[in-house]
Amino acid sequence: MRSAAQFKGHPIHPILVGFPVAYLAGSALAGFWARVARRPSWFRTATHMNGLGIATALAAAVPGLIDYVFAVPPKSSGKTRATNHMFANVSALALFAVSRLGRGGADDRPPAWTIAAELCGLGLLTTGGWLGGTLVYRNQIGVDHRYANAGKWIEEPLAPTSGDIDVAASDELDVDQMKLLRIGGRRIVLARVESGYVAFDDRCTHKGGSLADGVLVCGTVQCPWHGSQFDARSGKVKQGPATEKIETYPVEERGGRIWMRVESRQTVESR
Repeated sequence: MRSAAQFKGHPIHPILVGFPVAYLAGSALAGFWARVARRPSWFRTATHMNGLGIATALAAAVPGLIDYVFAVPPKSSGKTRATNHMFANVSALALFAVSRLGRGGADDRPPAWTIAAELCGLGLLTTGGWLGGTLVYRNQIGVDHRYANAGKWIEEPLAPTSGDIDVAASDELDVDQMKLLRIGGRRIVLARVESGYVAFDDRCTHKGGSLADGVLVCGTVQCPWHGSQFDARSGKVKQGPATEKIETYPVEERGGRIWMRVESRQTVESR
């Protein structure tokens, strides 16, 4: 899923995270070594690295939070993993901040509990890094892997509404191309197949992967996470591991524009 916080297609969060990881790990290890080896001069180094680590972590958290809100598919295994990733890193940062408050001067020997707090923070930081790597390599968050003839990634937010919605020009997409629409809290894919335009939920019913980030070929859309396939017109499952169909939406062309009918959540829930 393409990163929401990116520069010319390059995700910003992975670029920045290396700095706090290096500084905070250096702070914990330098402080531990200074205490074990009785090298008090290293306490100053650890203190400086602690400050740099906290500052760069806050900078890296901004694009990370943007991706958490806008790039990670909601109600998915990726969202759960991203939430755990966030809490692990926030907890680690809190431990390093508490450790800093417990220090005296830069050259003073800090209490043993501050070293222990930083080592625990390093463990949480490692866990957060593991989860972050899984988000990239398994859930493909921040990866823009457009397939042949898929066109450029298209994403369009629309005002929260229901009823008939104007979503595209009739010639905007080519056959087998998709467009992600954000309508209120919903994510809906507008796609073009050989027989015309179709629309369906962006959420795979297996683990919640983004179908807009998948592949559309001959009227079949495939989830990029585990390969589940759905009929883009009817929403029926054509290949597992998914077992439930995806919701589809009525689409029609009027005067060179594509209109999609979306029922309100209250109407859907009252059925």
